[in-house]
Amino acid sequence: MRPKFLLRAAAIWLATTLPVSAFDTIASSALVLDQASGTVLLAKEADIPIPPASMSKLMTLNMLFEALQDGRVNLDTEFTVSQKASQKGGSKMFVKQGDRITVENLIRGIIVQSGNDACIVVAENLAGSEADFARIMTARARKLGMNESTFANATGWPDPNHRMSARDLVTLANRLMTQFPEYYGYFAEESFTWANITQKNRNPLLDKGIGADGLKTGHTEEAGYGLVGTARQDDRRVILMISGLNTADERAREAERLMNWAFRQFTQETLLKAGKNVAQAEVWLGAETTVGLEVADDISALIPYSSRDEIKMSVTYEGPIQAPIAKGTELGVLNIEIPDLPSQRYPVYASSDVQYAGLMKRLKVSAQKLQGALR
Repeated sequence: MRPKFLLRAAAIWLATTLPVSAFDTIASSALVLDQASGTVLLAKEADIPIPPASMSKLMTLNMLFEALQDGRVNLDTEFTVSQKASQKGGSKMFVKQGDRITVENLIRGIIVQSGNDACIVVAENLAGSEADFARIMTARARKLGMNESTFANATGWPDPNHRMSARDLVTLANRLMTQFPEYYGYFAEESFTWANITQKNRNPLLDKGIGADGLKTGHTEEAGYGLVGTARQDDRRVILMISGLNTADERAREAERLMNWAFRQFTQETLLKAGKNVAQAEVWLGAETTVGLEVADDISALIPYSSRDEIKMSVTYEGPIQAPIAKGTELGVLNIEIPDLPSQRYPVYASSDVQYAGLMKRLKVSAQKLQGALR
């Protein structure tokens, strides 16, 4: 019987994130996410349900995009404007009762003009009433894993039962980008004209030259000034949510500051190539005494410039491993230790075949084991 023990092969690794405590924001609620790696760069009260104001219009858009994707409507489908929609206050697209407006124009009216009236038009034409639409949105949010989201209306109008968390809003923003790329371009439109009234996109990041192309602002007296924003630079995309700012200017400054920090303090790098040995495992009664361990896919990580030497990796396997071994057999786990974050784990595989040892070698190994046991 072969002996069993655990072996750890240690090596230097690189960092993938910065501790949340190392950077802060004046926003009362915030979350900053690196999209590709899924690394949360900053989180502050990120799971607390808060009034989202017009940022919750992203969920109204999600429901409309799903209807488009399912074929229930198309961009040229016309929705009818009700009296309730035409009389809604706050930010407006300025629709009129009895108007028939295409879905495409309503999308622009919601995104660019933040039209409360446009949201109600969508809600009533998809679900029959705004109240029913809100219930459907809440149920849909739960299915999408947004468990801190509850909707009372389609607009973000103040209501004690209308709440979303920063994490849910970032999750929703990521969904709109990845699941509906054919409609995402509307978020970058800088202005839209309806009823001879031209309104500029309220997103303050669009004209900052930082690669911003979405998503949605929000403001009420209760919520303060908020933003779900995103920007892309080279191969990286950052999504952020901030809320509770005191003024529109403060919101714009803080959003730009956080974006610049996220892009300038971190870099995405390939840390390990597929097929490269990360360790050697001892083999029992094999033609070779060791077998290489490799990962199946390239492993990349988001690395903070300030922490490159602080993260290590180790490989854990149960061994020595009994021969014969086929190339590609899963043999252990690569553990990536990240300060202040949970470990990341990846399977490792045999990098080559190892045949069973010949008779003479097996006899020699068995004799050595017996001799060691008698000492």
